[in-house]
Order: sequence, then C-alpha cells, then structure tokens
Amino acid sequence: MPDPNGHRSPTAPYLAEGPRTALRRFNDADAAEFTARARESRTLHRPWLFPPERAATYAAYTETLVRDPAREGFLVCERGEPGEGEADGAIAGFININNIALGGFRCGALGYGAFVHAAGRGLMGEALGLVMGLAFGPLGLHRLEANIQPGNAASIALVRRAGFRLEGFSPDFLHIDGAWRDHERWAITAPAAEAA
Repeated sequence: MPDPNGHRSPTAPYLAEGPRTALRRFNDADAAEFTARARESRTLHRPWLFPPERAATYAAYTETLVRDPAREGFLVCERGEPGEGEADGAIAGFININNIALGGFRCGALGYGAFVHAAGRGLMGEALGLVMGLAFGPLGLHRLEANIQPGNAASIALVRRAGFRLEGFSPDFLHIDGAWRDHERWAITAPAAEAA
C-alpha cells in the first residue's frame, strides 16, 4: 500500500541488501508501480528494452519469471538514505537472470533496466553487485552473460564497471522491436567476480 510519499513498503522480504538498494522478488502487488514507472521511462528504454507497461502484460511477464526454472527475477528497490531507518521500497529497476543452464555450464544471461527516476545515480551498479552475489552464491552459477546492443552505452558502462569482459560480437543475435539486432557479448565468471 502506498505511503503519503507514493512509495510502497516491500510486500516480500529482501533477498539481498546494499547501502542504497535491496533486491526482492516480483509479485502481483507491484503491477501498478512497475507499469507506471515503465511508462514514465519509455524514452530511456527505447529502442533497447520493452518492459511491461500494462497490468495484463506485467502479469504474463511475472508469471514466466515465477514459473520458469530457467529464470530468476529481481526488483531493485531503493532504500532510504543511510541512517534514515527502513527502506522506502520504491522500485528503481529490475535485473533478471534468463536462460539459466546448470550442469557443466552453470550460466545465466542478464536482462535489466533502470527506471528514469533512478537512472544515473549508481543504484543499478550496486544492485548488479547484489545479483552477482546471489548468482555466484546461492544460485550456484559459474558465469553470467550480458548481451548488449553496441549503441547502448549506459548498459555497456554498467557491466564494464562490474568487471564483465567483452568476449565478442554477434550479428543478428536477438530479435528486438521487430528486427534482428547485433549484440556485444559481455561475461564474468565467479572467480573473476571474487578477484574484482
């Protein structure tokens, strides 16, 4: 339920917390806030990203994240300033691990986005570190990949700061917004993350 400032208290426990962000699972109660923030952020996201902007598409999106064992979805929630007590819970963005393969590969592919009110404030960098801790810890992954369109400078900067290395270029790699798009392939392994 929103507080007088428009922020919601978290409806589920945090999975990981940093000084300014915390991660929790998606849930149905987040639909109104998430879709409103996605609509507000349309110009920031396009042409790279198309998060759900309506309740029906949000429901389908989260259903997949919850039911598909090859996916893990995390809401990035903004915390109050240090010393101010409890987190306010406002959704700052999201980070998903998709296409999780276990066995000898133990790899997942990242998908993520900041909302416009949180962009450029370092929140996603902190949250990515939290996701890496979960991926290389409890989830038991060895490798994370991020496939990024070459013109998406902000996304490339985010993974570069987190220690990901450029591994290659894939033409016509993913179908996005009606066309096959070229992508750079960035990745990090658990040992490299520990060394960083």
